[in-house]
Amino acid sequence: MASNPGRAHIGVRELRNEVAAVLRRAREGERIVITVDGSPTAQIGPLEPPGRPGLDDLIATGQVVPSRRERAGAPTPMPRPVDVRLDQLLDELRGA
Repeated sequence: MASNPGRAHIGVRELRNEVAAVLRRAREGERIVITVDGSPTAQIGPLEPPGRPGLDDLIATGQVVPSRRERAGAPTPMPRPVDVRLDQLLDELRGA
């Protein structure tokens, strides 16, 4: 099972093979996201989920559409000259 902070992701085939174990985990409070072809599709969890819904919850209920683009890493920061003050750069960018 792939792991994600706060919840596990499993494929539908693995769910089919381990349904009793997955239901036991749900009864104990764990929320498990079921994926079909790698996309979150549904979730199994306790009847009263704690806290606010996460992104996987919103995708599973159709309230959010997942991005079609691959998530890139953090943007590469642009190098800034070492002999220029930041406030001067901001003034220049703002046209002041």
